[in-house]
Amino acid sequence: MKIAVVIPSYRVKQHILQLIPEIGEEVVKIYVVDDKCPENSGLYVQEHCTDARVEVLFNEKNLGVGGAVKTGYKKALADKFDVVVKLDGDGQMDPKLIPALVKPILNRKADYVKGNRFYNIDTLMAMPRLRLFGNSMLSFINKFVNGYWNLMDPTNGFTAIHYQALKLLPLDKIENRYFFESDMLFRLGTVRAVVADMPMDAKYADEVSHLNIRKVLFEFPPKYFVRFFKRIFYNYFLRDFNVASAELILGSLFFVFGFIVGSYYWSESIRTGISATSGTVMLAALPIILGTQLLLSALSFDIQNLPKDCLND
Repeated sequence: MKIAVVIPSYRVKQHILQLIPEIGEEVVKIYVVDDKCPENSGLYVQEHCTDARVEVLFNEKNLGVGGAVKTGYKKALADKFDVVVKLDGDGQMDPKLIPALVKPILNRKADYVKGNRFYNIDTLMAMPRLRLFGNSMLSFINKFVNGYWNLMDPTNGFTAIHYQALKLLPLDKIENRYFFESDMLFRLGTVRAVVADMPMDAKYADEVSHLNIRKVLFEFPPKYFVRFFKRIFYNYFLRDFNVASAELILGSLFFVFGFIVGSYYWSESIRTGISATSGTVMLAALPIILGTQLLLSALSFDIQNLPKDCLND
């Protein structure tokens, strides 16, 4: 299989020429995507890099890391590469891990493979504490949203994807900026792609993160909320209807009914000063308990409902 690498280039001028020579000969093509870099890193690579595999692509305006990667993806699709690896240009990711990253795809055990910095506890301690906490929380949220309960470190940008999975994705609909990795997992879930983690260590040196934490706190939750309900609708009502679909409907109805009844009689009890009877309490509690059990059963089904058949078989 022919392997290509996409390197989004934005303010990485001091790192990128050191990174390219470390990419092994298993890679046939290297796309450096200048995302309207103020340092003109694309021109810098063109002028100073002698690696014949390198082709520099230029975005007319800054699209963000996701937009730069999608530019590389589209070119790799047009050039019909079998596997496309995304590698950051800041030196945090070790290019020597590319063979291990693409191995599950080459062996037809996965359609998409991503790095996982949470595997090795000793090296995990090198991660900045705030980033460690943030990634842990995002990992848990992503399990709900994307349905890949076997994955950790969803924001890890060291990834590889097979041609068959990539061409099924609506690239123009995928987020351009820092929600890109999470949105990729959501889109892969909608096409039932098999996704796997590859244990790796992260390197933290003098690179500068452009991620605005305050912006993430306000922008990410609504996007996660929308994609969660889209996934449930696509997977359990539009493309399939199974026992979990029925449990979701009945569980939600029972829970909402019990909550409304309980809230009504609770407010009436406060207003009149008369305690509710045991029958009234059970009228509210029983539907809530039953609804909770049905929703938990649907959750259990969802956890086990991981894609198992590769798209590239």
